[in-house]
Amino acid sequence: MSRQMVRPGGRSARVQASVHAAVRELASEVGRDALTVPMIAQRAGVTPSTIYRRWGDLQELLSDVAVERLRPETAPGDHGALPADLTAWAEQFLDEMSSPAGRAYIRDALLGDPDGSNAGQCSAYAAEQIDVILTRATERGEKTPDVETVIDGVVAPLMYRILFRPDGLDAAYARRLATAVLGRADR
Repeated sequence: MSRQMVRPGGRSARVQASVHAAVRELASEVGRDALTVPMIAQRAGVTPSTIYRRWGDLQELLSDVAVERLRPETAPGDHGALPADLTAWAEQFLDEMSSPAGRAYIRDALLGDPDGSNAGQCSAYAAEQIDVILTRATERGEKTPDVETVIDGVVAPLMYRILFRPDGLDAAYARRLATAVLGRADR
C-alpha cells in the first residue's frame, strides 16, 4: 500500500497537512523551482529534519503533494448515458491534466517516485473514476467495455499526448477516443 493511501491520524496528519499547505502556498508565492526544505519547514512550523525523515528529500515531498493534488475531488458527472458520461469525463480529464498546473503535478508525481507507487496511485484515481461511470452504465442496462479497455483507449493516449505531443490537443480528440472505445464495446 503506498503512503498516499494511508490516512494518518493525530500529529502525523497535522504535519502532512501543514507541510502540504506550505508547499502549495510557497509554490504560488515564489515559484516551484525556488522551494527549499528549510523554507517549507519554516512555513509549516516543523523542523527540516521532520521533512527529511518523512519524505526523504524535496522531490519526494513535491511528488507526494502532486499525487494529492491529482486526486479527483468529485465523482464523475452523471449525464444519463454512457457515451455522454465517458465523453464528458475524458474532456475534463484532458482539461485538468493538460493545464500548466496539471502538467507540473504529473511531472512532480513521477520525478519523486522511485518505486512507482505514485504513478500507480494516479492510475488508480483514473480507474476508480472510470469504474464509477461503467458501473452506472451497467446498472442502466448499457453494454460497457471494461476499465482496462478504457484506460488503454482513452487515458493512455491522452497522457502520452499531454506529456510528449501536446500541440493540437483538444476536446475533440478526447471525444474521438471515448467514441472509439465505445464503438469497440458494441461489437
